[in-house]
Amino acid sequence: MLRRLLLLASACVLAACQSAPPPPAPVPVPAPTRPVDTTPLPPAAIERPASFLDLPGWDTAPIELPLSAFKRSCVKLQDRSAGDYLANVAPWAGHVAEWLPACDAVNEAVDDATARQILEALFTPVEIIDPAGKSRFTGYFEPLYEARYTPTPPFTEPVPALPADLVPNGASPKQRLRDGRTRPYPSRAEITTNGVSAIAYAHPADVFFLQIQGSGRLKFPDGRTVRAAYAAHNGHPFKSTANWLMETGRITAGEASMQGIRAWMDRAGPIETRLAMNQNPRFVFFRALPEGDPNLGPEGAQGVPLTPLSSMAVDTDIHPLGVPMYVQTTAPGLGGDWAGMLIAQDTGGAIKGAVRGDLYFGTGPEAGERAGTMNAPGRLWVFLPRAVADRLQGADVASLGFHAGAP
Repeated sequence: MLRRLLLLASACVLAACQSAPPPPAPVPVPAPTRPVDTTPLPPAAIERPASFLDLPGWDTAPIELPLSAFKRSCVKLQDRSAGDYLANVAPWAGHVAEWLPACDAVNEAVDDATARQILEALFTPVEIIDPAGKSRFTGYFEPLYEARYTPTPPFTEPVPALPADLVPNGASPKQRLRDGRTRPYPSRAEITTNGVSAIAYAHPADVFFLQIQGSGRLKFPDGRTVRAAYAAHNGHPFKSTANWLMETGRITAGEASMQGIRAWMDRAGPIETRLAMNQNPRFVFFRALPEGDPNLGPEGAQGVPLTPLSSMAVDTDIHPLGVPMYVQTTAPGLGGDWAGMLIAQDTGGAIKGAVRGDLYFGTGPEAGERAGTMNAPGRLWVFLPRAVADRLQGADVASLGFHAGAP
């Protein structure tokens, strides 16, 4: 995948040197059906770059894969009412009607050059800046684990199926008891003690890390591969097993990676391993789905499959899903300094903050190794339709809760 991305970047450089056709004629933007709310953006500052050329590496950033990811987000968007906000928590991002022309226009792109022209014609990059200077970009992946249909050592841990007694209740699911009463759903320790139904069986450490990642693929000896898709969790807060292992002297900071923790579990044995796992009371349940397109990842929070190095998890208390973003950061798994376009298509319990993103790297051990190297500050821009960005620039800044930079 990395080689493909490098080849795409080279192709983008060549395309930029060629004379490109004129940009498409602007598409009329339907008027929103209701006035724009001026609810403040949670603590963040907004500045508007002078042009796309101010984006680091924009001329050579890969476009093909993130554009295909954006098209999948547009399918979801086109099913919604034109008068809806893109996200109720982010009225600053405008209404669905203001995004539909861009969704229509990107289908006209025939190569990277025309795609860039369409994006530049319809969008304005708006930088999101945390006033406290906080920013963090990490990586995640879709694990691929060996599994069995029945418990067979060492594949003895159930990959937990969604239980019949779980009653959805937002972030606080309930457990329905036999007498009809409900209570908060039990913690990991109680669930594993009482047992769960399974969609498959895998190594205990693999199931634990599968629950942390939230989804993955299971490969069986007969060659069949299924997706273990996130179904629900038990409502308990996530707590870091790695931190507990370090605090109790069981591992060092240098061992606090997935690989290091797995090595410790292999040394420690089942009793100590279970004790360590139970330090994280959150427990995730799964549903089995067909593998589908093996080149795409699991469905993210927006309900579309994730695209390697083109999809990103964001804080959905601040940002809407489905929007194009641009990130500048660095990581060994990205080849060092990196900048590229990504689509906000997922979220996660640990993804909190205005300039906070979790980049999806793909499936399998190599993607996991690369994702594990990523933990760095960076910069984040949101691509907004021009009319939406202009409205932010002209708004009463004090009422919006952020400052707008000079155009």
